[in-house]
Order: sequence, then structure tokens, then C-alpha cells
Amino acid sequence: MSGSLHTFVYGTLRAGEINDLRRAAARHGMPAPVRVGAAEVDGILYDFGDYPGMVRAAGQGRVRGEVYRIAPVLVPVLDEIEEVYPGQTGLFVREQVAVTCAGEIHDCIVYPVAASAVAGRPRIESGDWVAHRLARA
Repeated sequence: MSGSLHTFVYGTLRAGEINDLRRAAARHGMPAPVRVGAAEVDGILYDFGDYPGMVRAAGQGRVRGEVYRIAPVLVPVLDEIEEVYPGQTGLFVREQVAVTCAGEIHDCIVYPVAASAVAGRPRIESGDWVAHRLARA
């Protein structure tokens, strides 16, 4: 993938979830993301019902997810899924974070939420959205 980027996904964009990154790319006729591997980042995960929200917080917890190599054309699709639009304040924001995966450091796009958005939301202690969702089903 020429000019590829990396993304760290921790919720509904993970493999097998409702917004599975690979299925999202296929729906839009875009190159398939390549899974680099499982990874964790510093943060705290919260339950928003149908999806999680991560607050980036160094040393306060770990959030489990997956790193993918993606084509740049997929970024607007991810922004749409996460409802990140230029000039508008929403629940999620797009940021860059260094993620260690498979022994390498990747500069990854990630979609956290603001700390102010999680008031009253239950914390997902495991830091793993998929395990949490399956356990409550």
C-alpha cells in the first residue's frame, strides 16, 4: 500500500465487530487493511452502551486493540464512522499516538473521547471492549 498509514482500533472497528475495519474498507471499494497485530495503549476504556470510548491516560490503565496498516483513502471513512468532522466538536477526536506492536513502534491514528464525556459511564476494567461485550451478552 503506497503511502500507507497505521491505525489503532479498540472498539467496534476491531475484527468481527459491527464496524469491522476490513468490512468498512470493502464496502467502499478500498484496499483491505492489513492487520499488523494486537497491541495495548495507555488509557481508560468506558462503556457507552453499543460502543466504547477511550480516554488517553498515561499510567492509569491499558486499552487492548489491534494495529492495522491502512490506505490513506480510508481515513475519511473512519472519520465518518467516528463522526469526526472538520470544524465540529463531537464525542470522538482523531489523534496520533505511538503504539508498539510486533516489536516495532507505529505512529497510529486513534479515536479517543474527551475525559469530560465519560462522566457517569462505567469503566471497562479489563480494557478490552470485545471481552467486555461478550461477557455482558
